[in-house]
Amino acid sequence: MKTYQVIVRPGEKYWILEIPGIGFTQARTTAEIESMARDLITVMTQDADFALTVETKLPQSVQEHLDEARRLRKEEAECRSNAARETRAAAQELHGMGLALQQIGDILGVSRQRAHQLVNA
Repeated sequence: MKTYQVIVRPGEKYWILEIPGIGFTQARTTAEIESMARDLITVMTQDADFALTVETKLPQSVQEHLDEARRLRKEEAECRSNAARETRAAAQELHGMGLALQQIGDILGVSRQRAHQLVNA
């Protein structure tokens, strides 16, 4: 079975679909991309049994913004993980000093139940 590559780029109002060696078409929504590509390939090749790979190409500046957002989300997740670890350590140290769970919760700004979870983590 032959596989056709579909290169998708945003246009002004529509998605522009390029199928190398076949031609171009467009789709109004992302939900239409596959069916529009299949229609064009079938009409141009008279073949209805094929697979598609779809690749979206964005302007470089947009891709750079998305890459930076992805990097920042990863950094944020690492920071949250580190903050959670330090909060657990603080709760456990406070508990080791003999403070009650309610006191620990008040210091950390969490409920008594959450303080209990942190102490026993």
